[in-house]
Amino acid sequence: MPEQPSRPLRADALRNRRRLLEAAVRAFSRSGAEVTLEQIARDAGVGIGTLYRHFPTREALVEAAYRNELERLCDSAAELLDQLTPEAAIRAWMDRFIDYLATKREMADALRLVIAAGTNPFAQSRDRLLAALDRLLAAGAAAGTVRSDVDPGDVLAGLSGVSLAAGGREQRDQARRLLDLLMDGLRYRRPD
Repeated sequence: MPEQPSRPLRADALRNRRRLLEAAVRAFSRSGAEVTLEQIARDAGVGIGTLYRHFPTREALVEAAYRNELERLCDSAAELLDQLTPEAAIRAWMDRFIDYLATKREMADALRLVIAAGTNPFAQSRDRLLAALDRLLAAGAAAGTVRSDVDPGDVLAGLSGVSLAAGGREQRDQARRLLDLLMDGLRYRRPD
């Protein structure tokens, strides 16, 4: 588990941390676990000492990068609901979920290092994803545009299925069509 700072990070330290996490996701996705930490620091525009101050081990960096991606996805549910109709927010979040799973798949080798070190980076993933989906679906049901009898776990399973069938970045058009079909099944239809 990455060390948690005892006091809030200064603005520049927070900015460096974000840049390191973004660079780590890109590097681990592109090159797997073999990428050097020096390269990640260089890509983030910081020194290796800054990287180690934030993440004392490779495993801590991988885990933090993965958890940051999860947090960004889950936090985006509220942001999307602030900007879009509930139905449009759900559909936009679905696209983000497919991107998140594609990144997770690309980071698989690096994530295996974390698991081998005895940490489970996925421990709270499902609960966080279900909470985000529940928020989106509840907003859609309250607006009368999404069925109220939908279980977030079923939607998560459907999204995972879409990712398995068409989760590659080169399959984005097919994934969009499948997500549109899933979204169509969520829409509330008034009885005739």
